[in-house]
Amino acid sequence: MIDLIPTATAIIAELADHFVFNFKRYAIAATVIAVLVWTLKRTAWRSRQIQKRSPGFADFRREFLASVGAIMVFAVLNIFLNWGFRIGIFHDYQGTQSLWVVALFFAAMTLGHDTYYYWTHRAMHTRLLFRTVHRYHHRSVTPSPWTAYSFSLPEAALNFIYLPVWLYFIPTPQDAIWSYVIFQIIRNTMQHAGLELHPRGTATHPIGKWIVTTTHHDMHHGGGFTHNYGAWFTFWDKLMGTEHPAYVDTFNRVTAPAGANVPDTPCRKGTPA
Repeated sequence: MIDLIPTATAIIAELADHFVFNFKRYAIAATVIAVLVWTLKRTAWRSRQIQKRSPGFADFRREFLASVGAIMVFAVLNIFLNWGFRIGIFHDYQGTQSLWVVALFFAAMTLGHDTYYYWTHRAMHTRLLFRTVHRYHHRSVTPSPWTAYSFSLPEAALNFIYLPVWLYFIPTPQDAIWSYVIFQIIRNTMQHAGLELHPRGTATHPIGKWIVTTTHHDMHHGGGFTHNYGAWFTFWDKLMGTEHPAYVDTFNRVTAPAGANVPDTPCRKGTPA
């Protein structure tokens, strides 16, 4: 029993480790995507900027500070997650860990998270939860890579909860978990990039149309509050009729060759509902 109850020193050390890991993950991904966007804006790809406005230093500062708070929430909850493994609430995966098995678990975990995110995201847009949970994230009307973790503390906790819920029911290979953790921060920063990073034609491609692009999520921030709730895929938005009706036209406009005369398709303003 003594081994199962860590000392205060051990808890602080573990908290610091989790905070540093999650901060590095966020900082590296956001910096890489921000530098990529900065570079592309100095090429013909500058026409792929989704909104006319660009975020300023005050936006970056607000988003960064909020992300630090969210990362602290993740670090605290990670301690409870690890404690759950120690006391047997969660169990390590005992089966074969071939590449195909890891890939299968990773795919299932990602699809599961997309479902979890879609419905919790819609719930956060109800009048009951929007002001107290999700409103802070929507202060970033023109998002940037630093918006990825710009959450209120309750929203940060809600985003984290998926992982222990998944692990409670499905013991998962460690490699699949780490792949999911890295995947979600890369995709998260890409979707908040403010510059469309996906190839032209993605929105109508037989496979690409099921993927959430930068434009897809940017439209949600830019005024389409009652549309485009998906995290990684558009399955639920299409099935539930919540994909923005101007999404394909907007994506095609944004990804049109520089100088092409394509009509503007602004987001329709929406309110939490």
